[in-house]
Amino acid sequence: MGRWRAAASLFFNHMTRRPSSNPSLANSFHIPLSSHPSLRLLSPRSFSAIPSRVLVYTNDSDYGSLDLCQNHGLVLREEEKTSKIPIKAYFLCTSIDLKRLQAENLSNIVPPTSRSSNYIALRYYDFPPEITALGVKENASSCRYMVVYQYGSAVLFNIEEDEVESYLEVVRKYASGLLPEMRKDDYTVKEQPSLVKDMQGGPDYIVLKTLDTDSIRIIASVLGQSIALDYFVSQVDGMVEEFAGINRAMEKTGTFTMDRTKLIQLVGKANSNLADVILKVGLFDRSEIAWRDAKYALIYEYLREEYEVTQRFGNLDFKLKFVEHNIRFLQEVIQNRRSDLLEWCIIFLLSVENIIAIYEIFHDSTGASF
Repeated sequence: MGRWRAAASLFFNHMTRRPSSNPSLANSFHIPLSSHPSLRLLSPRSFSAIPSRVLVYTNDSDYGSLDLCQNHGLVLREEEKTSKIPIKAYFLCTSIDLKRLQAENLSNIVPPTSRSSNYIALRYYDFPPEITALGVKENASSCRYMVVYQYGSAVLFNIEEDEVESYLEVVRKYASGLLPEMRKDDYTVKEQPSLVKDMQGGPDYIVLKTLDTDSIRIIASVLGQSIALDYFVSQVDGMVEEFAGINRAMEKTGTFTMDRTKLIQLVGKANSNLADVILKVGLFDRSEIAWRDAKYALIYEYLREEYEVTQRFGNLDFKLKFVEHNIRFLQEVIQNRRSDLLEWCIIFLLSVENIIAIYEIFHDSTGASF
């Protein structure tokens, strides 16, 4: 019995060594002992190459207290009841070439379940797919996922903080319009198979019975939109502050110094921000996954309410209307300035014409007198 334990421990100690989790190392793997009942019975130990005595246990009391083993198993079962999957959402650029990203990372692409083309999901295994032949069940919590959106968001699942940069570097290779400072948000999914309902909300986390790939897509869509909305709100806030400064200066001096070109640039910026939020980010596009299954619709609506997506867009729209009102007013002022200038030019030309006419009359009258 003891020899079997030692040999099995040596085998599984070798199998559970976990190499670097860099996404480029697609063949790295790790077998979580909690993921398979038959593996939880074995406690891997480190072994030396130097020969040593192998203890033979004639009964369970020689190996250790049966109560201790049972208590240890109870602790493991308690830990297995709820597993935490960290989520990190980033907005790092204004556009990502999804076609090139997909073409060059085909081995990691998760097959789509909807017709949406503004994102792709990538999966990185902690163990090679062949290991499932040993009976290890593949589930979302045992893999790492990255959902990348065309408008510039990337949402990472089950990836530790010190590993994030290597995954983001993959995205940056296909990004354009990189931001000088990317935006970040954190969230957590708790997987609890014993949960009675399909989901349960909490402060900065959501509890699910199981985390599958469609759940990952739904959660990533809301977090990706939310972090992108933060960026666009900050852009509009900058324009609001600029117009607030112009209005304060006008209050003091009665005039303003902005030229027409600068004003047109602000018009273009305001319109492009609104178009990006509605069209590229797809803030009001219906989720096909949520539409097909009420379970995902519940998660989708809960997260949108949790992140106040609709209310924040309402605030953004209000600020854009303020910007639009100021732009219209300043355009009228600039147009009036141009009208005044043209009137003065016409007056000047008429004055010159009158002077020339008077001179000719005077010149003709003096010539006739001689």
